[in-house]
Amino acid sequence: MLLDYRPPLSPYLDILYQDDQLVVLNKPSGLLSVPGKAAEHFDSLQYRVQRVWPQASVVHRLDMATSGLMVMALTKEAQRELNRQFSERTIKKRYLARVSGCITADRGSIELPLICDWPNRPKQKVCYQYGKASLTHFRVLQRTADSSLVELEPVTGRSHQLRVHLQFLGHPILGDKFYNPDFQQIGRLQLHATELCLVHPETAEKLTFFAKCPF
Repeated sequence: MLLDYRPPLSPYLDILYQDDQLVVLNKPSGLLSVPGKAAEHFDSLQYRVQRVWPQASVVHRLDMATSGLMVMALTKEAQRELNRQFSERTIKKRYLARVSGCITADRGSIELPLICDWPNRPKQKVCYQYGKASLTHFRVLQRTADSSLVELEPVTGRSHQLRVHLQFLGHPILGDKFYNPDFQQIGRLQLHATELCLVHPETAEKLTFFAKCPF
């Protein structure tokens, strides 16, 4: 349940690229990717995009608290092709996260089976018996006395994957009210989708997009 949902209004739409087949946007933290079930949760990136392009369709999502790059299809053909690329994991995504504590390893991989924690949904949890495989590669970019700036490359796309993986590593993301036991209100979740690489559904051109990290 979303309590006191107040999505940011400026910029209303941050469009980074658009052609006849797709549109790439920079979603702000605090905005739903798709409308919620309640009437008061109708405002979302999908709703805003469809006010401009009614035929636009969602091919992937970001958590409400996560900011950064999202692509939407503007034709049925583009939707099918982008869905195929996501399904076959040929689309590359990179995130930046600031996490609690200093990660000692310079780089590594986290591989864990994840499943929905139904009594506490939308939280996810590690479950070796029934969970679905998930894999994230990480690289530490910067360390301070009590935090680390990490580049993340998810291979799979499970719900809350990056948040659960970093919590399991012992370094939950700052500002994460679900998975950081020392959560403090610092304005937002410190997780941003900064790079997206895909093949154009019509021209087959390789496209790479970047969105500057806001924290």
